[in-house]
Amino acid sequence: MKKYNLKKMLLFPIGGLGYGLLEILWRGSTHWTMLLTGGGCLMLLDRLDMRHQGEWLFLRCIRGSMLITAVEFAVGVLVNLVLHLNVWDYSAQRGNIAGQICPLYSILWYFLCYPVFGLLGKLRGKN
Repeated sequence: MKKYNLKKMLLFPIGGLGYGLLEILWRGSTHWTMLLTGGGCLMLLDRLDMRHQGEWLFLRCIRGSMLITAVEFAVGVLVNLVLHLNVWDYSAQRGNIAGQICPLYSILWYFLCYPVFGLLGKLRGKN
């Protein structure tokens, strides 16, 4: 169990660096706020995964997508609408809400949750 606690301390930097790298690969750039967001999301996904361990993976991935989308909306309102940092704008995407979230990225978050939950399980020694 102590070994997992040490690994758990690495969740924030792993999530931040992982998300930053993913964003660079996807759109060619990232912003420091996305590193913080990615770190926070991975920590929250770990809690979600532990709380719903007995649940089917596809349901956990739906929950994970909803969680990431909610965080993305909150961060987007703060960094894009309040602070005007213009990190992203989904206004051109169908079904967007205030240009901060959209169905397309919620679906992508769903699929991203599969390997993320696999990684989290490996860190806990589950898989």
